[in-house]
Amino acid sequence: MIIPHLHFCGDCTDAIAVYEKAFKTTADKERIVFTADGTTISHAVMQIHGQTVFLNDNFGNKNRTSDFAVHLILTFDTAAELLTCYDILRADDNEPPPFVETPYSELTGNFMDKFGVMWGFMVAGRYNFN
Repeated sequence: MIIPHLHFCGDCTDAIAVYEKAFKTTADKERIVFTADGTTISHAVMQIHGQTVFLNDNFGNKNRTSDFAVHLILTFDTAAELLTCYDILRADDNEPPPFVETPYSELTGNFMDKFGVMWGFMVAGRYNFN
C-alpha cells in the first residue's frame, strides 16, 4: 500500500479543519498524535475520497526542504522486508536516518532517495491504515 503524506509548517490542525469541510470527511481523532508540547501534530490520519492520507507538521528533518509538501508512505508486513527494500534504495545515502518504533508502527522512518523522492517506510501491523 502507498499512502500520501502531507506535511505542513505548524498549521496541520488548520489544514485538517479545511480538508474535513472540503472533502466532507473527518480526521480519525483517535489517531491524532500531538508533539510533547501539544502545539503541533506529529501524526494524523484521514480518508479523502476513499484514500488513507497521513498529515503532520514538518519537523525539519535534514532531508526535507522548505518547499517539501508530500512524501509517499510504503507499508510492509515485516521489519525484515522494510530493511531489505531500504538497503536497496538508500545506496547513496551516507547519513541514513534511524528507523524507530512509534505508537503506530513497530519500525518507521523517512528518507529521500537519489531521485529526490521522499519515502516513509513503516511496518503496518499495529493497526489497519485503511
